[in-house]
Amino acid sequence: MSFSVGSEGEGEALVEMNLVPLIDVMLVLLILFIVTIPIQTHAVKLDMPDPRVPPPPTDAVSVVIDLEIDFDGTVLWNGSAVPNRATLRSFFEQIEVQDPQPEIHLRPNRLARYETVASVLADAQRLGVEKIGFVGTGQFAD
Repeated sequence: MSFSVGSEGEGEALVEMNLVPLIDVMLVLLILFIVTIPIQTHAVKLDMPDPRVPPPPTDAVSVVIDLEIDFDGTVLWNGSAVPNRATLRSFFEQIEVQDPQPEIHLRPNRLARYETVASVLADAQRLGVEKIGFVGTGQFAD
């Protein structure tokens, strides 16, 4: 795209392509593309409690189990290290048969791998543990 000042002769045809209509068409296509993109909604399915059901009595003493996941993937059950996933599954199986089930307070380290935390949660869900929640999430506020 150069601008010619008249170095060619007067009888020669101008062979440069006019890009203005091409740019206009591209801008119109871009605007149409942006307008027609559907808005993507991400939904997370949560089973929320029914607000009409009264809360359980607070005078009952419930057992709380602290389950920590360290940055290197070490799982700690009430402060003691769990050697492997089979042992962890046996702990979850013992909890599943208890009535009422103890609460599990899951405290993952902020540097723990998502894969490790997800596998622990999947094992707990698969083996019927119902009372599990995250605690200490203030470390993730940064």
